[in-house]
Amino acid sequence: MSEVLNVEEIFAKNVFTLGKMKERLPKNVFKEVKRVMEQGGELSLTSADVVAKAMKDWAVENGATHYTHWFQPLTGITAEKHDSFVSHPDEEGRMLMEFSGKELIKGEPDASSFPSGGLRATFEARGYTAWDITSPAFLKEAATGVILCIPTAFCSYKGEALDKKTPLLRSMEAISEQALRIVHLFGNTGATRVIPSVGAEQEYFLVDSEKALKRDDLIFAGRTLFGAPAPKGQELEDHYFGVIRERIGAYMKDLNEELWKLGVTAKTQHNEAAPAQHELAPIYETANIAVDHNQLIMETMKRVAGHHGMRCLLHEKPFAGVTGSGKHDNWSLTTDNGVNLLDPGDTPNENIQFLLVLACIMKAVDTHADLLRQSASDPGNDHRLGACEAPPAIISIFLGEQLEDVVKQLVETGEANNLIEGGTLQTGVSTLPDFQKDATDRNRTSPFAFTGNKFEFRMVGSSDSVASPNTTLNSIVAEAFCEAADVLEKADDFDMAVHDLIKEYMTKHQRIIFNGDGYSEEWVREAARRGLPNISSMVEAAGTITTDKAVKLFERFGIFTRAELESREEILYENYAKTINIEALTMIEMSSKQIIPAVVKYTKELADTVNSVKSAGADASVYESLLKDICAKLARMQKALEDLKEVENTATSMKEGKEQAYFYREKVMAAMEALRIPADELEMVVDKKVWPFPTYGDLLFEV
Repeated sequence: MSEVLNVEEIFAKNVFTLGKMKERLPKNVFKEVKRVMEQGGELSLTSADVVAKAMKDWAVENGATHYTHWFQPLTGITAEKHDSFVSHPDEEGRMLMEFSGKELIKGEPDASSFPSGGLRATFEARGYTAWDITSPAFLKEAATGVILCIPTAFCSYKGEALDKKTPLLRSMEAISEQALRIVHLFGNTGATRVIPSVGAEQEYFLVDSEKALKRDDLIFAGRTLFGAPAPKGQELEDHYFGVIRERIGAYMKDLNEELWKLGVTAKTQHNEAAPAQHELAPIYETANIAVDHNQLIMETMKRVAGHHGMRCLLHEKPFAGVTGSGKHDNWSLTTDNGVNLLDPGDTPNENIQFLLVLACIMKAVDTHADLLRQSASDPGNDHRLGACEAPPAIISIFLGEQLEDVVKQLVETGEANNLIEGGTLQTGVSTLPDFQKDATDRNRTSPFAFTGNKFEFRMVGSSDSVASPNTTLNSIVAEAFCEAADVLEKADDFDMAVHDLIKEYMTKHQRIIFNGDGYSEEWVREAARRGLPNISSMVEAAGTITTDKAVKLFERFGIFTRAELESREEILYENYAKTINIEALTMIEMSSKQIIPAVVKYTKELADTVNSVKSAGADASVYESLLKDICAKLARMQKALEDLKEVENTATSMKEGKEQAYFYREKVMAAMEALRIPADELEMVVDKKVWPFPTYGDLLFEV
């Protein structure tokens, strides 16, 4: 029998929590830390030195030899530079382990080698990392040893944000400030902060590592660029929530343990829709901590998979023909005295504060649908959005029957006197209890769905950071709250002004509400009639962040400057072009060095067989037909390969930027698809023994 795991004992074992701070810090220093965390400001250098020593002592006691400022550059993943605690030996030659407040608060990594979109030149190398005191330090246990990781923001020498965290923290302050104006108007004067909370569900695939390492596309691109469908896919729907296989279960057990030690509240685990696909979901946390933890989840998934002889694939579409992976970003707003602004209560039609918050969110999402769509853009997500396996690329809000009816009543009459009730669900089995059912069903095709006391932004890609979506959500809703508060704070009759504003916003922005089938062609036509944007790809979405509307929004609340937005647009185009370039080159190499040589070898064997059969005086027509068919497909593949080489050469000769990104999207991607078709057809007719790498059947069903 395996050893019993005490979750309560190991949870946050590797985190320098508030509890550990309280135990190790003098009362006055701990009080100062708490004040800065809750109210902002800076620690005095004296207090920072005390905190640094306590943090170092705790880390060293747990085996740490190095520390790092752990940050999130615009690569979308994390970065770290390790420095040891060792300092100059004392007079007697004894090694001293030191860590100062200055080292805790500020670091200086090279800023020139990360994406900056022109904010930093190669010769302008200085950048700074600044301690995010609101996100706890933690210990990372890896082959390098135990490392003390200090979550930080990352900015340039001139102060521009070069990371995902700095804008997120700015947006959190912006929405807190504007939401407080709303809750104070409704009498909650005890609230001092409004905190965006996030729970990011994470989907992923697990495949056998030995098989994955035989495929260059999985190595270089993180997805299969070739691959015919296996005889069985997900059509029987037997994998979803099915019994977890032993090998996968052992992985999940170790993954949970590692995450719990890091203070990640891993809650849910299950098989997802596609074969070899799974999901992990944590409990809600403050937005910046949730973003940090999602990065840790992705890192830990990959590391633990290696321990089990598997490879974790986080690409949005690692396999054609089966559902890809997303990341549902659950977002809510809560005051520091415990009021969830998105809780409708039992009678949402009478909950005026909730209705105003809802109206503001409707306004925000409708006004900035393009920005919200962009925040979920990455090259892999282009394969999912609108493909009947993920939400459509058209932004809309799902409210459910009850709230949609409330909105309809308010728009039509200015009053919402009736409320659709959920009723009782009777199972018809005497031994099963009847229970109250929700007044609203769920809608998995909606990109932005209200789910009881939160909104679920379902468009985010599985490999993407959730920092950008939450930065955008916080920013657009902060603007709507600000504009509502500007009106209400000046009102002579507050109750009438609130009533009128709710009706105005809901009337003007009701077009954003859609409760139907987001996968249907009818919705595409209806959305166009309503004037909703339908942005189909990352390259089309990139330019939305530098429109006058977007710049005005972000500069108004100090979240991005125009220069920071322009740099990010440039990075988006470069990232897309480089990603597709890598995929195209990988396809060219796999075709030239693996698939075509293998097929040529097989055709020679077939030709020899034809000649042998004929020499024996037997009917060789079957072999001749097969040989003719394979040769025709091979010729098509060779032609497609030459075409891809040509457009790839054209693309690489172009100047980096928007034009090149569009060329990759429209020309190179089309040439890649044209090459894949005959290659996959050949896989279906060539002897599996000579096919040069594992097939979908090998990868998806032999884990």
